Amino acid sequence: MKIRKWVRILHRDIGYLAVGLTVAYAISGVAVNHVDAWNPNYIIEKSKHNIQPIDDSKFTSDNDLAEFILTKINEEQKFKTTFRPDPTKFKIFLENNTIEVNLKNGIVEQEKVKNRPIFKEVNFLHLNHPKKLWTYVADAYAVALAFLAITGLFMIKGKNGIKGRGSWMTGIGLLIPILFLLVYL
Repeated sequence: MKIRKWVRILHRDIGYLAVGLTVAYAISGVAVNHVDAWNPNYIIEKSKHNIQPIDDSKFTSDNDLAEFILTKINEEQKFKTTFRPDPTKFKIFLENNTIEVNLKNGIVEQEKVKNRPIFKEVNFLHLNHPKKLWTYVADAYAVALAFLAITGLFMIKGKNGIKGRGSWMTGIGLLIPILFLLVYL
């Protein structure tokens, strides 16, 4: 069997195998590229409430104070712990939810954090947080992409192949990262 036939068969089959990872890495890549504009892993909801100023000396414990505040803002979730960064501030920590209260003026700031579906999972893989076996999967994928890029150069014969139009397109493709490196470095 000719080498070109094997190249085409392997290019096709490895390309099929790479589809899932390519889509996952593409979604994650775009998301992570725009990390300055949004958080690709989490949806963060901030809200403010106004309640009456609180005289905390009327409460026997910080737990009682936390329960009182949660009732005032209609928060049904149970708190984990509390913290006083200073005499006028009181923080309440819940599951994926933080509440900060200014006891003097009654301003309550709440921040709820939720996982961003799909993006969190693909970012987890793309950034290699699993480590262990996933590292080898990611390495194999990188090798597969290199194989696909190189064998793709020889898929088409003639004027549109690597000896014609393909050489110009490949040259431009190689110049793009080089130019950006020269500009940014």
